[in-house]
Amino acid sequence: MTEENYLYRTSPLMLRNQFPGTGAWHIPIIPKAAFSDEDFTDLRLIGFDRTKSNDYGHTDWMVHFFLYDYKFERVWKQPEQAIERLRPYRAVLSPDFSMYLEMNPVIQLYNVFRNRWCGAYLAGKGLRVIPTVSWGDESTFDFCFEGIPKGSTVAVSTYMVSEHGHHADQKGFFMKGYRELLRRVEPERIICYNEPFPEMEGNIVYVNYELSSWKYQNEEYTPSKYLPYICGKLPLLAESTLRVKSGYVLQDDSDRKGMGSAYGGAWKPAKPADERFLGQPGEIKKTTIHTSKGSYEVETKIGPDGKATKERHFTDHWQPTKHTDPHDHEIDWSTGFPHPKPPTNYPDGEPDFKNYTGGNSMSDLVIFQTPETNRFTSISDFKMCMTHGGEAVFEWKGVDYCCFGCICQNPGEKPRMVISQAGSEEVNRRTEMWCDTADDLLEYMVGEDRLRDVITQVKVWDRPFS
Repeated sequence: MTEENYLYRTSPLMLRNQFPGTGAWHIPIIPKAAFSDEDFTDLRLIGFDRTKSNDYGHTDWMVHFFLYDYKFERVWKQPEQAIERLRPYRAVLSPDFSMYLEMNPVIQLYNVFRNRWCGAYLAGKGLRVIPTVSWGDESTFDFCFEGIPKGSTVAVSTYMVSEHGHHADQKGFFMKGYRELLRRVEPERIICYNEPFPEMEGNIVYVNYELSSWKYQNEEYTPSKYLPYICGKLPLLAESTLRVKSGYVLQDDSDRKGMGSAYGGAWKPAKPADERFLGQPGEIKKTTIHTSKGSYEVETKIGPDGKATKERHFTDHWQPTKHTDPHDHEIDWSTGFPHPKPPTNYPDGEPDFKNYTGGNSMSDLVIFQTPETNRFTSISDFKMCMTHGGEAVFEWKGVDYCCFGCICQNPGEKPRMVISQAGSEEVNRRTEMWCDTADDLLEYMVGEDRLRDVITQVKVWDRPFS
């Protein structure tokens, strides 16, 4: 064996066995750090992707890893390079490697090991480390709380398991693990990234997710509706099991990943127009959608499972090169979302659209859409819409544009995304841009502005698919 091979094979970063561990899998122990209550007064968090070795203006902040894993994978692969980047800060939460329910149990175990190993390594270099705790189903309870001494301060996130957008909450799953955390670790305090559930007990330091953007850090903001209860200004509701809530913080703008299902909670209607995708098996729902640019009809066929299977739009959505009036969309639920397939156009007239019993029974729904109810609240909102086959018609500086997330450029080709000015066929073709990703769409120039820079400011007249 050469010296080079020997050094590689025996390297601590290869063996990862230099820290004492607990449980059958010898999960590394993150030493219990000493904290005072003052350490959590006016606490602020900063995402690892925004840390700097010379960031002397934020030395009272703590570093979190509630980010997509690729943004901090380097802490596992090259931990020695992270030390100086993390040293300026008050404390560090251990890296929150994903613990999604759909993961293979071996990957879940591996990610718990990586979480604790990185935490133990950083603690060994003199940093104060707070274990971040995630879990899967009950089968993970045998290892996901290992490596955390009793009475430690810990951190959890409720973001991915809370109701948001089109996702229902996953509170039942979360609370099983949370109660087990309290039983096994008996934490001194729990940093909760995102709004706590009312059923959560313990000395909780609430990290306000809604105030996550850097732009709010020096401006007026609207506090959480639960802030008076959290800060003790109002008494807790009688049925609440919450014991203590302390403080709130501002943090950096992150991707806010977490545990629970990798797909998020079960889909739910996020606005009135989305209610048409659910109904009685076999019925056809007739929806009149009113927008500031006009009105049109939609007929939605409900399948045997109560979910939409197909719908017809009696409009060309201001882009006649991509849609006829009317046109149909098959609805695919394989991703958990009502994902429209590319439009089926009828240039020579449409066939019948009947329910499964051969009748034409309709339930009527009238929807009034406004630019405010349709607007994109974030870049992520726009990207999610387009990725799931969404459509939108919006205005910027007096010019109307259309963007569609699931269109075939030519028959038989893979669906792509397209954006153009709204109007005649000549205008559509002259201004259109075909894209493979929503990020590419965001590079489109709307007049003199890049769409990415103004997408949350445009007036969205119509979002037939969200």
